[in-house]
Amino acid sequence: MSQTVKLLLEDGTTIEGESFGAFTSAAGEVVFSTAMTGYPENLTDPSFAGQILVLTTPMVGNYGVPGEDLYESISRIFESDKIHIAGLVVNYYSEEHSHWNAAKSLGDWLKEYNIPGIFNVDTRMLTKKLRENGAMLGKIVADTDVPFHDPNRDNLVAQVSQPGVQHYGHGQYKIVLVDCGTKTNIIRCFLERDVELIRVPWDYDFTALDYDGLFLSNGPGDPKMCEATIRHLQKALGQDKPIFGICLGSQLMGLAAGGDTFKLKYGHRSHNQPVKRTGTQRCYITSQNHGFAVDTATLPAEWQMLFENLNDGTCEGIKHTSKPFFSTQFHPEAAGGPEDTEFLFDDFLKAVVDYKAER
Repeated sequence: MSQTVKLLLEDGTTIEGESFGAFTSAAGEVVFSTAMTGYPENLTDPSFAGQILVLTTPMVGNYGVPGEDLYESISRIFESDKIHIAGLVVNYYSEEHSHWNAAKSLGDWLKEYNIPGIFNVDTRMLTKKLRENGAMLGKIVADTDVPFHDPNRDNLVAQVSQPGVQHYGHGQYKIVLVDCGTKTNIIRCFLERDVELIRVPWDYDFTALDYDGLFLSNGPGDPKMCEATIRHLQKALGQDKPIFGICLGSQLMGLAAGGDTFKLKYGHRSHNQPVKRTGTQRCYITSQNHGFAVDTATLPAEWQMLFENLNDGTCEGIKHTSKPFFSTQFHPEAAGGPEDTEFLFDDFLKAVVDYKAER
C-alpha cells in the first residue's frame, strides 16, 4: 500500500500524491519532458542531474526496466551507470509491468538509488504551470522536510564527469571526448564508426594529448560553471583540428568562441523538437534535454547559427565559417530516438579524415 507524499513548489503550490520508489524527501529544479517513451534512458542521462522530472505521458512504468548488459565496459541500454534525477513525478504509475527484457519494476529501480517518486499527480496542470511560469524549484516531501535547493548554483558537471582517462576502441582516428556528463550512446555511436576514443574528465587539459578530433559532450547545469573546460577549449579553437559539440558542448563552444549563454524559461526536454538547418528548408525532428542556450547575437563575426529551433527560434547549433568546428544543441545520438540526425557523427569524422589528408 502506497504512502502519501507531497510535491511543494517555490511559489507555494502544494500537490499531494502517492509514493513509489524510495520513501524519502528530495529537492531540485522541477522540469518536464514530453517524451512518451524511454524513461530508462532519460533517468540515467547525466544532464538531468539535480532535477525533479515531470513526465507528461499519462502512464509510466508499464514496461518496467531492463537488466544491465555491458559492451566495451559500457552499458548497451542505459545512458550512464546510475539514475541522475533527484525525483520523479508522474500521473499514473503502473505497478504491473510487462516487456520481454524487463528485469525489474520502475519503482524497485528507483528504490535501488534512493530516488523518490510521486504519482496520482495532475501532470497536465503542473506542466502548464511550468510553461507559464518557467522551471521552478521544488521538493518531494515524504518522511522529513528538506530545504529548497537550486542545482544550477552547483558545478553539476564536476559531479557527473567520470574521473580519470578512459580508452575505448582501436580505430585509426583518435578522438578525445571531453566528459561533461556524456550519454553512453555517444560512445556507442563513435565505436560503431571504428575510432579510438579517449575519454577525459571535464577539467582535463586535453590540449597536451595527441588526437585527430575533439568532441564536447552533453552535461547538466549552467555551462559557465565549466571555466577549466572553456579555457582548454579556447586553446583548441586556436588550432584547426575538427571539433564537434553536443548540448552542453554547444554552449561551451559558444562561450569559448567569445559569445554568451542564457537560461531558457523552461528548457527543451522531449523527443520531438523540430529544428531547421540555417539557410535551407531542411528540417529534422530531434531529441533534446537542456535548460540553457547560446545567444547568437553575442557570437563573433566568424561564427554563425547552424540550426534553429522552430518552436521558439532559439539556437540549436553553431559553426565556424572557415574552420571545422560545429555543434548541435540537440542530441544526434538520440537515446531514446529519433535517429534523424545521427549522420552528424559521419560529418564530423569526414572532417577528421579531410584534416588528416591535408597534413
